[in-house]
Amino acid sequence: MPSERANHYAALADDVRAFHDYLRAERGMALNTLLAYGRDLDRFAGWVAGGGLADYLKPSLRDFGHYLAYLREEKLAPRSVARHLVALKMFYRFLRLEERIGDSAIELLSSPSLWHRIPQVLSPEAVTRLLESPLSLDRFYLRDRALLETLYATGARASEVVGLKQEDLYLDGGFLKYFGKGGKQRVVPLGRPAVAAVRAYLGEQRPRLVAANPEAPWVFVSRGGRALTREMLWVLVKKYVRRAGLHVKVSPHTLRHSFATHLLAGGADLRTVQEMLGHASISTTQHYTHVDRDRLKAIHRQFHPRGGETKS
Repeated sequence: MPSERANHYAALADDVRAFHDYLRAERGMALNTLLAYGRDLDRFAGWVAGGGLADYLKPSLRDFGHYLAYLREEKLAPRSVARHLVALKMFYRFLRLEERIGDSAIELLSSPSLWHRIPQVLSPEAVTRLLESPLSLDRFYLRDRALLETLYATGARASEVVGLKQEDLYLDGGFLKYFGKGGKQRVVPLGRPAVAAVRAYLGEQRPRLVAANPEAPWVFVSRGGRALTREMLWVLVKKYVRRAGLHVKVSPHTLRHSFATHLLAGGADLRTVQEMLGHASISTTQHYTHVDRDRLKAIHRQFHPRGGETKS
């Protein structure tokens, strides 16, 4: 039992570190805000480790009530308690973005609009601009182009792409294998552009990157044959997002959202998209049908002669 608790706490610590990387690389938060959120979540992690919460991935409203009581017992000022709650809400929203959790009881403490935002989706034209933004002048442009192509071609999570191993690539067959949450395996097709980009990278650039570590198993590596981290991936995507002139909030997860939405808009059935995304529940995949309907309504309002009119 003690080892199980230690493993549980280690998983929480890893999620907190990933959240910190997300805030720094993707949200561009100021250092003082990052430090404040870090301290707040360290306090939460300490409370969990002390037995305050049996499973941080499955909290109840009562659990959060106990945590609020704990904060008050610590004699924190109301403003500090409020900031702790904001940090906690953002952390659990991140966990849901990463599909570590489903709907959380913490939603009951906040406005639903905070939690049910429609994800940002790129148009196919914007995706093309992004995928073509790595140039030969860039130091590792073959790797970066293959990385972006793979993200969009497979709709993978950031952690899955950086963890992808060579043994899970089947370029002749045009597919690859991912190991998602809980080690669940899924097979996802790779289109011809992605296969070509990955082949070019593997043949021309990766051998130089792994010269000092030829046994490196990962497909996408940094100099010295080290695995890319999620933070590195976020930084790379942001670099090319800026170059392509896209919205600053575009992230690796935006390509996952776009992958799903474009498939559904093209006529793919929901079950197939669910399988490719690795969703345990089809209700998660159904979220993208709402995204597509919203996009269609926006197009109708913009281009239809009477699209701006409302019904009486």
